[in-house]
Amino acid sequence: MIGARPGAAAAVLTATLGLAAAAWVVSVRQMQGMDMGVATTLGSFRFFVAVWITMMAAMMLPGAAPALVRRARSGRSLLAVPHFAASYLAVWTAVGLLAYALYVPHGTVVAGALVVAAGLYELTPLKRACRRRCRESVRSGSQFGLCCVGSSIGLMVVLLALGAMSVTWMVVVAALVVAQKVLPPRALLDVPVALALVGLGVVIAAVPSGFPGTT
Repeated sequence: MIGARPGAAAAVLTATLGLAAAAWVVSVRQMQGMDMGVATTLGSFRFFVAVWITMMAAMMLPGAAPALVRRARSGRSLLAVPHFAASYLAVWTAVGLLAYALYVPHGTVVAGALVVAAGLYELTPLKRACRRRCRESVRSGSQFGLCCVGSSIGLMVVLLALGAMSVTWMVVVAALVVAQKVLPPRALLDVPVALALVGLGVVIAAVPSGFPGTT
């Protein structure tokens, strides 16, 4: 049983962060020269799926590390942790497939409106409930993934709206996702982030020539 082995939790944490770091390196290489701001195209289906899965490993695994460590400490089988992680990433892969089906290159007005909507979502009870659930023990990686999609979907919309292949926006969104996974919900921190997103969306929509990083 993995939870009964000394150092299992430390090994899982090291492996998770190591895999995330490797995914960051691959993602940066994959997206080199792809960023065209709001006019970014997603490329072929095969290319997008490969890029998206790597992106999700880079962005989402660090925030999932506490849940994976809890799974390692639970005394389950050796395969419980990788199965949990794979199920978690499978949920985010499904989100990517939906995004690919719905995504079209767009202008700054649409991008701004989406960012405003994402900022408002940050203030909803659904967002708070999903975020709290992400910090609790759950039965499976898929259940954890669904909770975390509910928590982070607004931030992912920001990424897709402003630069689906932008390393800069990927870093910004990933930092917010990890912070919200690790830190408990607090209005003192969360409300300013939400208002900042709303303000950013208004500015982007109001500037005809575009906003830095969106053109």
